[in-house]
Amino acid sequence: MAYTLGLATDGQKRSVGPQHCVTRVELSVTASSLLDRDVASKSDPFCVLFHEVDGNWVELGRTETAVNNLNPVFGVKFQVDYHFEEIQKLRFAMFDEDKCATQLDEHDFLGAFVCTLGVIVSNKKLHRPLILANGKQAGKGSITITAQELSDNRIITLTLSGRKLDKKDFFGKSDPYLEFHKQGEDGKWMLVHRTEVIKNTLDPVWKPFTVPLISLCNGDVDRSIKVLCYDYDNDGGHDFIGEFQTTVAKMSEAQNSVEVEFDCINPKKQKKKKNYKNSGVIIVKSCKITRDYTFLDYILGGCQLMFTVGIDFTASNGNPREPSSLHYINPLGSNEYLAAILAVGQIIQDYDTDKMFPALGFGAQLPPDWKVSHEFAINFNPTNPFCSGVEGIAQAYSACLPHIRFYGPTNFAPIINHVARFASQALQQEKAAQYFTLLIITDGVISDMDETRDAIVQASKLPMSIIIIGVGNADFAAMEFLDGDASVLRSSTGEEAVRDIVQFVPFRDFRNAPKETLAKSVLAELPQQVTQYFKQRNLPPINPAPE
Repeated sequence: MAYTLGLATDGQKRSVGPQHCVTRVELSVTASSLLDRDVASKSDPFCVLFHEVDGNWVELGRTETAVNNLNPVFGVKFQVDYHFEEIQKLRFAMFDEDKCATQLDEHDFLGAFVCTLGVIVSNKKLHRPLILANGKQAGKGSITITAQELSDNRIITLTLSGRKLDKKDFFGKSDPYLEFHKQGEDGKWMLVHRTEVIKNTLDPVWKPFTVPLISLCNGDVDRSIKVLCYDYDNDGGHDFIGEFQTTVAKMSEAQNSVEVEFDCINPKKQKKKKNYKNSGVIIVKSCKITRDYTFLDYILGGCQLMFTVGIDFTASNGNPREPSSLHYINPLGSNEYLAAILAVGQIIQDYDTDKMFPALGFGAQLPPDWKVSHEFAINFNPTNPFCSGVEGIAQAYSACLPHIRFYGPTNFAPIINHVARFASQALQQEKAAQYFTLLIITDGVISDMDETRDAIVQASKLPMSIIIIGVGNADFAAMEFLDGDASVLRSSTGEEAVRDIVQFVPFRDFRNAPKETLAKSVLAELPQQVTQYFKQRNLPPINPAPE
């Protein structure tokens, strides 16, 4: 691949990668036992990070040079936009600095390491040997890459009340509510949160509320916050009761039944009345700062994504030996089934350390007795249905085609229940250790709709998601029904799914699109489904990052 430096029209380095960033990741690099290329001293290494764009390596950044050091710990970090649903290929290259060099390839090459960003974040800390241009190891040289999410995902939950607030209504008391404002860089106050109105009381108790800490104070617990108290009026002319300033640090003293009180001051009244004390008291009854864990928190914390494939071998697919069949493997060695497996699997495989994936089939007659099965291992090893990597799934799929008879009907429930059994076992651990993803590839209408609905509703309670890719040109209205984006899916008995775990896309919508577009579409909802499940279960990451 060619090396090119990404430049914008203004000559500055441009950000490489898609525009819609999920989150930003910081990569720290160290190396050890690097090759010594200098005669009179040791090497002066620096690291260059490249990102693959359209088959070329585009430079993203460089570390500083570690003078006379074969075991550098680089202080300069790399920041990369992370997108779960994409294959983001990175190349870390080590060079020994030559002060006379003007081009990168004029520096002595010390070795490189290539991987995806997904592999790095799923390992959190990755240690690998450096490889030379000839494919051999660079002596004992190695690189260690550590990933950290760059986001302040702390949230603050406040419970407040008031006491003896000023009476503002002629025929009643007051209808108080609070507004929280933070100070911008320009010194102006900006509204962050408004509580609900409590009707006709001078001693209100507001409902607890939660806001991102970065919204309330830009993540700075010592930043000033202004709290204003108003009496609500239906005509919009709300009466000012009073205000006070504080910080999150001060409010955080309200813990373990210890409350923090603030005088609610009306400056105009304070100027006019000598004996003015306050216009009431606002009480912080509780202040809790916690983490709103993200998908990356769970992955960096050690959660593995367990991937299973279910393949439709019903007769409606056609004879796989004939070009009209959806299972016909063309001269290029592909078909829509294989394309779907590779598109999704190549992303998810980075998040499973052993990369051994069960691959199941349904709707076919199997030798030797030719009974129909709706849940069989495509490698014909029921005790070990695992395939090595996505390529292993593709090989097992191709190998099984001549040995089965396509039949029917199209039953999804057995395979969904198969994966659900394993997800149920993971549930018993009460840890955010595993999350299961089932990819079903099918050509047509579901025969066991009631059973499938029941299976999905039960699976919605488990650490599990289902991706359905429809191949061919059949009517996929039933699949759209299972994808609960429009309405909540119900079982045959009326039980509602506790969350939406099904994502359906027809392959035909992506036939003429770049191959990565399919993966982006079907995997876009998965990070949210993972975090939603673990949050509902109140399960933190196994190894959460330190505060």
